[in-house]
Amino acid sequence: MRANRRSDTKPELALRRALHKQGYRYRKDYRLDLTGARVRPDIAFTARRVAVFVDGCFWHCCPEHGTQPANNTWYWEPKLARNVARDRAADAALGAAGWSVVRIWEHESLEAAVAAVVAALAAAKADRGSPSSRPIG
Repeated sequence: MRANRRSDTKPELALRRALHKQGYRYRKDYRLDLTGARVRPDIAFTARRVAVFVDGCFWHCCPEHGTQPANNTWYWEPKLARNVARDRAADAALGAAGWSVVRIWEHESLEAAVAAVVAALAAAKADRGSPSSRPIG
């Protein structure tokens, strides 16, 4: 399992290149120390508080392409379940801290992934620009 990368996977690199080409700037593999959790989004837009995760179908149990290994189920079932539970805990911690979370599966098209991130960034910008969220004085 040493060959499995934690960051800089092919789908993540493609998404980062496409976002950078459109002029977006971000932090990669940025550590966030939140209350009760430490989270490392694959791509973080710190000013707009948008966290992007590019999840692998096997490791994060994709409902479309995720498969359960037939061998060593005593090891793999709890391990994959912990991955999914950790994802949900990270989503909850980020949401409680005021971050928007975008989760993208590795099998999604690059265009759809970029569109999801751009939509989340636009929504975050609109939320930050609304009169109720601006400081007074």
